[in-house]
Amino acid sequence: MAREWDLNWVRRMSSKREHEGNASVNMEGFESDRKRQKLNEHSLQPPATEGTLLPGFNYGDVDDEDNHRRPPVNGSNGVGGANQKGVQIGGQVEEVEDDDDDDLEQGLYQRRGREIEVRRDCPYLDAVNRQVLDFDFEKFCSLSLSNLNVYACLVCGKYYQGRGRKSHAYTHSLEAGHHVYINLQTEKVYCLPDGYEISDPSLDDIRHVLNPRFTEEQVEQIDKNKQWSRTLDGSDYLPGMVGLNNIKETDFVNVTIQSLMRVTPLRNFFLIPKNYQHCKSPLVHRFGELTRKIWHARNFKGQVSPHEFLQAVMKASKKRFRIGAQSDPVEFMSWLLNTLHADLRTSKKNSSIIFECFQGELEVVKEIPNKGIEKIENVDDQNTGAATANNGIVKETYKMPFLMLGLDLPPPPLFKDVMEKNIIPQVPLFNILKKFDGETITEVVRPRISRMRYRVARLPQYLILHIQRFTKNNFFVEKNPTLVNFPVKNLELKDYIPLSTTNENERLRSKYDLIANIVHDGKPGEGSYRVFVQRKSEEQWYEMQDLHVSETLPQMVALSETYMQIYEQHQ
Repeated sequence: MAREWDLNWVRRMSSKREHEGNASVNMEGFESDRKRQKLNEHSLQPPATEGTLLPGFNYGDVDDEDNHRRPPVNGSNGVGGANQKGVQIGGQVEEVEDDDDDDLEQGLYQRRGREIEVRRDCPYLDAVNRQVLDFDFEKFCSLSLSNLNVYACLVCGKYYQGRGRKSHAYTHSLEAGHHVYINLQTEKVYCLPDGYEISDPSLDDIRHVLNPRFTEEQVEQIDKNKQWSRTLDGSDYLPGMVGLNNIKETDFVNVTIQSLMRVTPLRNFFLIPKNYQHCKSPLVHRFGELTRKIWHARNFKGQVSPHEFLQAVMKASKKRFRIGAQSDPVEFMSWLLNTLHADLRTSKKNSSIIFECFQGELEVVKEIPNKGIEKIENVDDQNTGAATANNGIVKETYKMPFLMLGLDLPPPPLFKDVMEKNIIPQVPLFNILKKFDGETITEVVRPRISRMRYRVARLPQYLILHIQRFTKNNFFVEKNPTLVNFPVKNLELKDYIPLSTTNENERLRSKYDLIANIVHDGKPGEGSYRVFVQRKSEEQWYEMQDLHVSETLPQMVALSETYMQIYEQHQ
């Protein structure tokens, strides 16, 4: 019995030692695998072990968690498989540095390089549906609402975050069977769930719609182009003459944008992103994107949605201008030009493309009754000319810059005519321009009662005129219906405003052509805005109201209740 017990004990101990020996061999083998892996980080067939997510990890591109342990995609032989249809660039796997996850992984762990197979063909390319693609909206994942590492599904057009395992795009590819995705930041196209990158020239048109591109040569030829472009649905449109979506009472933004698109130097500046790449303002970059989309000749549809630009406007203006609330295009134009200038100017140069186009100079003479005034309010030292006192009246003279000129309308008649119909008064533009002849006196109540005289000291290249139609009192807003008669071409200012040149040899440029005319229709505080703009390539006038774009006659431009105008100086 003792003998039998000893034999059983010996068998158990020997089997235990054998089991421990096998375990040590396995552990040693695993450790050696890890060492070999460290020696060769770019091994094409590492052991496939499952990893776990780091705590607090935001899964923008979750495949990086196991990018050094995952088996190669599409093939078990490590180099894409000999029986695959895809042709690899240069006959080998191209190593692509994945920069999708820099924001997500910063400070969590050291990012490792990984190999991504690049293929020229993909069996799923015929599933790409260009009809549903719309890149005008904000680049946010439709599920997580994150703007990090967002991909667009080229089959259904929806936005999803990430392309790694457990990510929204990866899950969507499995559930819906949609396999082609484009990164909205890097413009690289991937096939999911396989994970390889697609390099196919047929996708270039999608990249151009996502991020329109212009060369300097193309920009110079824009105003000479008379060719129409065709959308995917077969309709025709003119680049630069596309309608803008009215998202909700945003027509005041649309008419302002359409007007500024006619200002050639401003448009050309924003068509080339490298001109403002130093600027970090989202408003500047969204305005540049919108400009490129409006003038792009390869759009999939004949209209543009200013959604991203409006979001940047709401943020920059602290919701002073927002979707769903009607605002004044004159106030919006003034705010937009000043904000763009402030964002674009550099410490070395106080000027910007905004000031180069629109800034002029006024000479102001201010007369204040010297009743109870102990001291004279000083204006900016650089602009202050002189302050003199005569017969109890203090007179100040100084110069001030301007971006637009406000013109006052005469009050409308109080009575009807003999036919019991309302009289619609008319006034020539030259009559209300006399405000700036240096002699006409303008009474000002605030900040204190004073008499002002204005004279234009320097004319800008693009002159913005604002007709002050609306007056507010304690009870309501009143609109002046007076029509302003103005010339569409060859507005000569020197006949009505005394102008002087800084240099004797400099030729006085005082002749202007109208390029944009904003009109208000309807009751004050309500109504809508539309704009008449001119297309330079054929000198044809168009009427634009949100998505509505139609040709019109120059005679029709002057028969409307004009509210704001932009004139271009003859060169």
